[in-house]
Amino acid sequence: MGMEYNKIHACPKDCILYRKEFELLKSYPRCGLSRYKLKQKDDDTIEEIEKHGPPMKVMWYIPIIPRMKRLFTNPNDVKNLR
Repeated sequence: MGMEYNKIHACPKDCILYRKEFELLKSYPRCGLSRYKLKQKDDDTIEEIEKHGPPMKVMWYIPIIPRMKRLFTNPNDVKNLR
């Protein structure tokens, strides 16, 4: 769509969003679930993928001001909103 967006990592149980003071955590202290996907090694042990691995869950956030600008760029759409 050509709009800017932010990807924010989220807890799989929707406990928190990993931003602000939680940005550097690898797992949430309350539920204990890992922030990143786990991979299984050959010897049946599970290992956490390092920091650059894929997150378990991601929320896509489109800031409100670009969304409003996009909404009001077409004059016909503005007429229909009245």
